[in-house]
Amino acid sequence: MEHIMDKYFDDIVRSTVDIVRFDSSIKPFGGENGEYPFGKETADCLNFFLQLASDMGFETHNYDNYIGEVVFGKGKPFAILAHLDVVPAGNGWKYPPFGGVINDDISDGGVVGKKIWGRGTMDDKCPAIVCLYALKALKDSGVTPSRTFKLIVGCNEECGWKCINHYNKVATMPEEGFTPDADFPVIYAEKGIYHFTMQFPIENAPFTALTAGESANMVCDLAVATLTKQAGAKLVGYQNPVDGTWFSYDNTTNILRVHGKSAHGSLPFAGANALQAFLAFCATFNDDCKRVYDVLFNDETGLKTLADETGNLTMSPDVAHFKDGVLSVTTDIRYPATLPLSAITERLDKTGFAYTTDSFKEPLYNDPNGELISTLSSVYNRVTGKNEQPVAIGGGTYARALKCGCAFGPEIAGEEATIHQPNEYVTFERIKLMSEVYYEALKTLGKPKTVRIGFVKKKTVRM
Repeated sequence: MEHIMDKYFDDIVRSTVDIVRFDSSIKPFGGENGEYPFGKETADCLNFFLQLASDMGFETHNYDNYIGEVVFGKGKPFAILAHLDVVPAGNGWKYPPFGGVINDDISDGGVVGKKIWGRGTMDDKCPAIVCLYALKALKDSGVTPSRTFKLIVGCNEECGWKCINHYNKVATMPEEGFTPDADFPVIYAEKGIYHFTMQFPIENAPFTALTAGESANMVCDLAVATLTKQAGAKLVGYQNPVDGTWFSYDNTTNILRVHGKSAHGSLPFAGANALQAFLAFCATFNDDCKRVYDVLFNDETGLKTLADETGNLTMSPDVAHFKDGVLSVTTDIRYPATLPLSAITERLDKTGFAYTTDSFKEPLYNDPNGELISTLSSVYNRVTGKNEQPVAIGGGTYARALKCGCAFGPEIAGEEATIHQPNEYVTFERIKLMSEVYYEALKTLGKPKTVRIGFVKKKTVRM
């Protein structure tokens, strides 16, 4: 059966390809007057999106290249929070990460059907584009929603949320909404997020230089170290115990490269951590390195045993640098939603190593039976013919920026996840599903007096 969104499919694909071609990973503050807070190409990406919306006849606003919005409807505001920035491309791509290549390659994941390949195809450019066209479909059908939909697109979601902070200074954030930046059917809870950097003094270090990882929320896929000659000699016959990682060593320069596979920081088991493999090697003959390994990877403090209904704590040491005899490691922790941050820091304190807090986001916990969650869950199940229940995740989304917010798609549990990994892609099939689900959700939410969306009961987590 045809759906109203089918006639927009080709335009969605074309717009997704176009927007993926912007390298909107975070760059240094730039411009003659500081007009590019996250780099020029990220600003260009935002302006591309807003121009696309403007050409459709929507009201748009660009808030100083930090964040923008598309406005449609009348009534109480409702936010659709998406983001256009992406994590760094990383290594291991078979297609250009910002190429927007379309084909039906099944060599990665064995998924049949056409795909668009590129960084941001799932996280979060294509979902943002789909939501824009869902609003266009409503507009083209002559419907004026009884809610004022604000499709808000940020440029700093992956590392800092300065875009949201800026929006709150210059505009008024809606109280209710969803973000198309997680999983279907709908997310009722998100774990707390804690990034910290711990300092480890290393005596008689087996390396003189080390650089590992690119981003705190990406599993480290490359560690590069300059080894001492004595350490290099120990590579002969060494058996690497970390699956999915491999070593390459240059005897002339004494440079060791440890290769792994990136993944989302909330899913460390989906990647292969190159830093872990490197420290496992060094731990075999250096006591200080062994202690680092025990704290960060052998879970000496028992942090990974902490759990509740939202799952176990996950811990992903993802970035490292060595200078003046001190190894600095930045670690991504996702902790159970009903726990206070003190449950984590108390255990870190017991290690005896100094550490600093880099960033912290409180958990999100909604009543899974609340009206917003129930409405979106019902829409998803109606479109798909399934009977799925709301779920909790370790990822952190813009839903935390709302008084009453949740994450809603686009991934589906049990299917290959490529977010923050090389060869990220979105299938044509997923685009079609997103299109139908987001259109039906917005149509349902925008019906006058038909569906009343109240605040879900939110559990307050005190620190």
